[in-house]
Amino acid sequence: MIVLTRFQVPESEAPEFLAKAAAAAEVLQARPGLLSLDLARNIDDPQLWTLTTRWADVGSYRRALSGMESKMVVVPMLSMAIDEPSAYERADLVGDNVPRGA
Repeated sequence: MIVLTRFQVPESEAPEFLAKAAAAAEVLQARPGLLSLDLARNIDDPQLWTLTTRWADVGSYRRALSGMESKMVVVPMLSMAIDEPSAYERADLVGDNVPRGA
């Protein structure tokens, strides 16, 4: 499972964002099921960032966000994200994918 979380961060807020992202990454890297984690800045627009994580399964991702440390460190950082769907899985594993509210 891949979680692609995008952020729009004004350049003046980049140092604060990076500090929060580093703390969140440290917490997530200690969680079982995390396969990879990448924080990247957009090449064309320096205000766009992404945190891309790959998990063994959706359960690992959900459990990683449920602990007290995650709620104190990771969730506040993720609350800065652009409001859009962020979880992706191979099409053959998703099955019938019905949009919410449909």
